Amino acid sequence: MKVQKIASHIHVLHSDICNHPLFEGFWPIPDGVTLNSYLVTGLKTALVDLTASWDEAEQHLEEQLSAVAEPLKIDYLILNHLEPDHTGFLPEFCRKNPGVEILATPKGCALVKQFLKVSGSSVTIREVKTDDTLDLGDGVVLKFLEIPNVHWPETMVTFDMKSGALFSCDAFGGYGKTGTRIFDDEFTPAEHAFYEAESLRYYANIVATFSSFVLKALEKLENLDIKVVAPSHGIVWRKHPAEVIARYKKYAGYNTGGPLEKEVCVLLGTMYGHTEKGSDAVIRGIRRVAGNSIPVNVLHVPETDVSKVLAAAYKAKAVVIAAPTYEYRLFPPMAYILDLFGRKHFTGKKALRIGSWGWVGGAKKEYAELSEPLKWEQIEQYEWQGLPSDNDLDILEKKGEELGRLI
Repeated sequence: MKVQKIASHIHVLHSDICNHPLFEGFWPIPDGVTLNSYLVTGLKTALVDLTASWDEAEQHLEEQLSAVAEPLKIDYLILNHLEPDHTGFLPEFCRKNPGVEILATPKGCALVKQFLKVSGSSVTIREVKTDDTLDLGDGVVLKFLEIPNVHWPETMVTFDMKSGALFSCDAFGGYGKTGTRIFDDEFTPAEHAFYEAESLRYYANIVATFSSFVLKALEKLENLDIKVVAPSHGIVWRKHPAEVIARYKKYAGYNTGGPLEKEVCVLLGTMYGHTEKGSDAVIRGIRRVAGNSIPVNVLHVPETDVSKVLAAAYKAKAVVIAAPTYEYRLFPPMAYILDLFGRKHFTGKKALRIGSWGWVGGAKKEYAELSEPLKWEQIEQYEWQGLPSDNDLDILEKKGEELGRLI
């Protein structure tokens, strides 16, 4: 694709990754993901963030670098984040660019040597810390700010003081390829709705564990006059950069005491339909109290991919966990979901768990153990044997009413 510019001295080196179905080897990306690097030129040249050791990513990067200038000497390689989707190409890049100076945080420099195994006399590695700068000449000065644990401990951002562009790597990113367009003002409202949903899924999957650190990072960025947000994954925000910053602040608040969305996420795992009949009764109860003013989203487990379950449940003020007993314990796919909720700190919700059992119960105890660390406001669990009776359904409807009133 044609190399595009943020400013006269900043080129965007963009790749759409479509041949790798799982992000981090875990999260499905059916609509792909972008990898963006940025070439900043003064009298000297800096490449901000690299790419993965994926054939198409390496090829796109080298083709676009050649299109900017041939031959091009890169004096500095700035690594905001050392995860392999940004640094897998680093060993080969250093072989092709002897004498390049790598800049990263102290923890980032350690990862260059110990994790990526890049060292030797042909490579110079420089540690940078918050408020350190790099003068490229011709009025181009880059400033560094450490934002640890967003989402690895070595993470930083790089700010171009001339243009106001913030190179944020994983921060403010999202899933989804963008094609020949990369800037926020090039997409329709419908397309933005898609990318917003994919940025929430990305956040819930990858960043949610570290929301308290995201909020600290956002406080650091308040003192910058940010005119462009340029992440490594997703849209480059040149028209409305404040929009994506506000979005991330909202996401970070979902599990740190901020407002949640006034909606119910029903996670339904059912073996023979008995638990589903119970969840239908709960939903009737919610509707009796709230009408249609509160969205009720039903996601089937395990049929719905876990990445989408996380995104839907993360933002919801209330959750219904509808899952039966399975071999004396909780239905295993739901136990897996709750384990992920614990790892991602999905705290502060209103919750109800219901479920049927066959010859004996047991799910109640495991659910209590898995949900206890989440500090949810719980309505007392309700279980029944086999098909729900009319009395069971009446009780379940009342449980739904109770949950609806809590919202």
